[in-house]
Amino acid sequence: MRKGQQIWLELMKAIEESHVAIIIFSKNYASSRWCLEEVAKIMECMKQKDLIVLPVFYNVEPREVRKWRGSYGRAMAKHEAEFGKHSHKVKRWKKTLVDASNLSGWHFDNEVEVKLIKEIVNEISMQLHRRPLHVSKHLVGIHPQ
Repeated sequence: MRKGQQIWLELMKAIEESHVAIIIFSKNYASSRWCLEEVAKIMECMKQKDLIVLPVFYNVEPREVRKWRGSYGRAMAKHEAEFGKHSHKVKRWKKTLVDASNLSGWHFDNEVEVKLIKEIVNEISMQLHRRPLHVSKHLVGIHPQ
């Protein structure tokens, strides 16, 4: 993205033009209205444009996302307090979280990140009808935890 461009508009355009979207659900994901709007756009494009959507549950259980439990429940309660329990925006976010968390994906919980990244790269490669991509053993900036 070039300097001076509107981040939000460029992000929405990038989502619309993408073939694959990876949603990484983390503990604090639902506390961000920005992230909730992004995932809503991703799910909209999945339905309208056949966008391939791959969720990753990073140190969070899929059921927490699906049933608004734990940090997701607390975040949604804050959004309801801010916008109103019956607001269109909050209802849309809740439905989006349910829909996205019902997709088949990966649950990452204290595993080696490199292994997960390789699995995701291979899945994307297969989804795009290509042969598996080679992922180097020495990825830059990727360190086991």
